[in-house]
Amino acid sequence: MQIFRIVFVLILAASIFSCSRAPHYPSVHIKGEDALIEEKGLVDEFPKFMTYSYKNRKINFFVLKHEGKVLAFLDACARCYPEKLGYSFEGGRFICRKCNMSYSAEDIENGAGSCHPIKLKGELRGGVYRIPLVELRKHSNKF
Repeated sequence: MQIFRIVFVLILAASIFSCSRAPHYPSVHIKGEDALIEEKGLVDEFPKFMTYSYKNRKINFFVLKHEGKVLAFLDACARCYPEKLGYSFEGGRFICRKCNMSYSAEDIENGAGSCHPIKLKGELRGGVYRIPLVELRKHSNKF
């Protein structure tokens, strides 16, 4: 009976730990009221995941260089964000960690389907992509 309890507790702890862990990413560089991402640090068609901390929340997002443009998205699905699992990137595709929907860079730019990353407003100036902190903060409820 004691062994059963130990095994049960270990399995329960492992499942809670594995299911509740949101991804952790490096902090974004902040200057003034903007999050700054150097364009030269971006690899074409490969996302750079980062975190902005605000009011005890970790707002995860990624920046992507695609067809000469720089784009930014929350690491949160428009439909599945309550699970706080975000996306993985495998084989050139973004995959929702909740429902397993996958998208190419072209698909997410256009927001295909109901499960897609939430686009962030930002602009590229002087080789630096700038996302206003107010843009990140307004989505803090998703994290």
